[in-house]
Amino acid sequence: MSIFDGNRLPPEAFKLDLERMQSGWYSDKYFDIIVGILQSLAEEDYRFRGHSPRLAALGIAPHDVDIGNIVVEMQWFTRRAPFSVVAGVDKALAILEGCTGFYDEHGTFVNTYHTLEVEAVHDGSIARYDGDPMNVQPVLKVRGRYRDFALLETPTLGSLTRGTRIATNVYNVLRAARGKPVLFFPARFDAHEVQAADGYAYRIAVQRFNLDYHREVGSFVSTDAQGDWWGGLGGGTIAHAAIASFFGDTTEVMLAFARTRPVEIPRVALVDFENDCVGTSLAVMEAMFSRYRELVDSGQEAEAQRYKLFGVRPDTGGSVRDICVTPLGLKKLDMGVTPRLVFALRNAMDEAWKQWQIPSAWHERARQWCREVKIVVTGGFGPDKIRRFEDLGVPSDIYGVGSSLFSNCEEESTNNDFTADVVRVQVHGTWYNMAKVGRTACDNPDLQPVSSPATPAT
Repeated sequence: MSIFDGNRLPPEAFKLDLERMQSGWYSDKYFDIIVGILQSLAEEDYRFRGHSPRLAALGIAPHDVDIGNIVVEMQWFTRRAPFSVVAGVDKALAILEGCTGFYDEHGTFVNTYHTLEVEAVHDGSIARYDGDPMNVQPVLKVRGRYRDFALLETPTLGSLTRGTRIATNVYNVLRAARGKPVLFFPARFDAHEVQAADGYAYRIAVQRFNLDYHREVGSFVSTDAQGDWWGGLGGGTIAHAAIASFFGDTTEVMLAFARTRPVEIPRVALVDFENDCVGTSLAVMEAMFSRYRELVDSGQEAEAQRYKLFGVRPDTGGSVRDICVTPLGLKKLDMGVTPRLVFALRNAMDEAWKQWQIPSAWHERARQWCREVKIVVTGGFGPDKIRRFEDLGVPSDIYGVGSSLFSNCEEESTNNDFTADVVRVQVHGTWYNMAKVGRTACDNPDLQPVSSPATPAT
């Protein structure tokens, strides 16, 4: 599965469309073209008739080389500075394992994966980049007959690019949040088919962060599909639509939530429906605590846990100013979920119990109950906004992050896009450099053999 357990996800985990992938359905057409060319040349027993200045400079005349069955070394790499958290390797390997090969004269697919020599890092590895394209750290290397795996460049690059982009973005968000939990909320911003891969990349980033910073931050996804590859389950709060279904009464919907849902589901109230986060939070807290106290006093301690409010979630839109925020004329200070709103919310919540009509014997327990209610902030959060909140000491406990996790990169000069290059070719059993100008074969100490080296057909 990753560097964290030393295992890889099995190919069946990815539910790949093998038949269409083998035929090039998911591949850029120019790869289908070169496969067709090479296969035709192999059938003709064509031998190279051109001129190679590079090989000529080495005193090599490749005129008798079987181009149709040319054997190459290809490397997959990214150039996001200063580093990337790698994810998507296991899926890329599953694609290679299931789709390397060719169609014989009867139209039957012949799998030749066993002829490849494959090296790959584990998901969760770090790929560093110093800005020099001649000094990259490949995450995957393949040696073998090129026409057998040429079609797979597009889907393998896609797997690595998306997984690594999300893992790196999540990792950077966790660093900005200084170890506070980050809820993975981007499912609504992309097609449902990608949720399993995205949730897995998120999980890899959380594990990498915990390893690097000696933390134990949990993984929190919003859909079951996002946890499919690693056994996680979706969790969540309530939606604005749910509040609308209760005629705008957030308190009533939270009481229904607490009464009917399993106790292990954290009770988190969405509190911005009427643009009064403080007032709504206080109303929910008082109603929930009242029921909690009633059950405890009647000896139903276990049932009372249903009414333990885990948190409140302000999700004020970026064009709206909460009524508790005094306008200062600056969008960053006034609109949306701002530091001033969260400070006001925390202060009001901590003091809420003082306004409740409860016996003095309950004062300390009520005070503790209030202070344990967390603030989950959502709405336009990414590394920059989270970093600003943390620098100001804003009392946010948990960050919910969505579409920003799909961002290719914050820096214009670099991104998480992966590239695959043929960097060496085999001539009479000897390897020669054949990378395009500006690229070269590189190494990565984290690469490990995936299959036993084999001698490909030549």
